[in-house]
Amino acid sequence: MNKPTTQDAVPLSSTKPGDNNKPTAALSKDDADVVKRLREARQRVKDEMAKVVVGQDEIVDHMLIGLLCKGHVLLHGVPGLGKTLMGRTLARTLDMEFKRIQFTPDLMPSDITGTDVMEENHTTGKHTLQFLPGPVFTNFLLADEINRTPPKTQAALLQAMQEREVSVGTQTFKLKPPFFVVATQNPIEMEGTYPLPEAQVDRFMFNLRVKYPSVDEEVQIIKGTTSTLTAEAGKVMAAEEVVRLQELVRGVPIADSVVRYVARLVSHSRPGQVPADAAIHKYISYGASPRASQYLVLGAKARAILSGKYHVDFADIKAIAHPVLRHRLVLNFHARADNVDSDTLVDRILKAVPTEQR
Repeated sequence: MNKPTTQDAVPLSSTKPGDNNKPTAALSKDDADVVKRLREARQRVKDEMAKVVVGQDEIVDHMLIGLLCKGHVLLHGVPGLGKTLMGRTLARTLDMEFKRIQFTPDLMPSDITGTDVMEENHTTGKHTLQFLPGPVFTNFLLADEINRTPPKTQAALLQAMQEREVSVGTQTFKLKPPFFVVATQNPIEMEGTYPLPEAQVDRFMFNLRVKYPSVDEEVQIIKGTTSTLTAEAGKVMAAEEVVRLQELVRGVPIADSVVRYVARLVSHSRPGQVPADAAIHKYISYGASPRASQYLVLGAKARAILSGKYHVDFADIKAIAHPVLRHRLVLNFHARADNVDSDTLVDRILKAVPTEQR
């Protein structure tokens, strides 16, 4: 793994206060042109990825949405389904610097964030501390098997995800945008692992389940990986354009009725906050937080512009409800006893909450 130079680590003090809190106006004519180009770029990205990655269209779409919303994505899937390949290929098509960390039980926080090293000035003979950035200083970070490292090391990454900055000693360094984390969890071989607590899983915008390929897709995988021919995805857009698009997402209009639908949807997942619904609340100890509402709106905005639309509708909310809510519902023993999972409960919530308030 190549180590980044210290130029990649920008001290927080060198940035202007409030740069990340600028309000974004509604879409202008220039923005509409960008949306049109984005829709074309989305198809080109998927076409380029299809040269290397077989299937997984929905996963790729949700990864793009997460990136545009400045969110992060948690992937659940058994080994060998191409999670690393998807991440590396998406980063290549967007011209983003890609780095991968294999999480292990002996990984230390400094292995992720970087550390101060002592350097000697051969002219003066004096020693100075120099910060050597870790792999977190990148655009696209794949945290492979995040549940295989202790909580202390997990927390180092989660802090960078939430604050987009790294503190080492007395210095704080800001991560250069775009910064996107895709973490993977292996659902098998749980011995010796450190599963993320619910409060930390909530930091991820999406929880995506990577499924097995179909027979036809697996035939394509076998042919593409056991011959002398090698395919490589090409660049579609620059990382700087991704930053521009991330700012654009917040300016997508959304009607008050859709925002209220999101609030009612999330509230319905919380026992005691709305009239008791035995088919749902029997199985939930704690419902989704306001962060779920925020991500539902942002994700719907990104989905809308990726589809070439200039506003959000109810269909956009419903389309991303499962990956946003499934890891934010804390289920109780009744759910385990009755073999009810979070996806089933999200289905029931969507059915129970009408789009129009009665």
